[in-house]
Amino acid sequence: MSGKKLISESKPEGKSRAKSPARKSKARPKMDRRTRRTRDALGDALVELMHERPFKSITVQDVLDRAEVGRSTFYTHYRDKDDLFLSDVEDFWEMISTMLERSGEESNRVAPVCELFSHVAKAKAFREALVASGKVYDVMELGQGQFARAIEQRLVKLCTEKGTVPGKFAATAHALSGALFSSLAWWIDRGMPVPAAEMDNAFHRLVWAGVSAPAQEPAVKSVKSASR
Repeated sequence: MSGKKLISESKPEGKSRAKSPARKSKARPKMDRRTRRTRDALGDALVELMHERPFKSITVQDVLDRAEVGRSTFYTHYRDKDDLFLSDVEDFWEMISTMLERSGEESNRVAPVCELFSHVAKAKAFREALVASGKVYDVMELGQGQFARAIEQRLVKLCTEKGTVPGKFAATAHALSGALFSSLAWWIDRGMPVPAAEMDNAFHRLVWAGVSAPAQEPAVKSVKSASR
């Protein structure tokens, strides 16, 4: 499932490794076009197969036959089908999390929440395949990491433009990314009760209420004082 396939098919604009923890997502070097095409073909093939049958029953050979790619080429890029899966998921999260910067959007949004939620709403078949594969946690963990980085970059840019000292936004961005994915899970579990645009507005009210709030004395000081 190439990041593009997930975006276009599940699909917005965008490795569970067997019995191993999800890797920490990180920026990766750009690939040449030939490599990108090969990886996209393999990823697209895996996504298509996941819509047809359980992930466990899909073999590397199934992916190769669908993608019309040779075995040696596959193993040049991936260790196994789980590595392919997580790599493609990572591509997807990177593409959608950086959408605002790549599109040059001029707003105070730090994440494309409306686009993400709208995409997820249209991807019911893939969501069900993902749940059946048992890889939801790995996928969400990678997504939260990618969004944390993208949110941090937007906060630094926007706060600098507003004349605010950026400070260190890494922890704030991580917390906001966690809140975003928690909201997404709530939204899905409740049957998507409000429009994606409303979830976007609610998230960004939370963002700027926290980021723009005046600094306060650490709560731990109050605890210590009260214990005296």
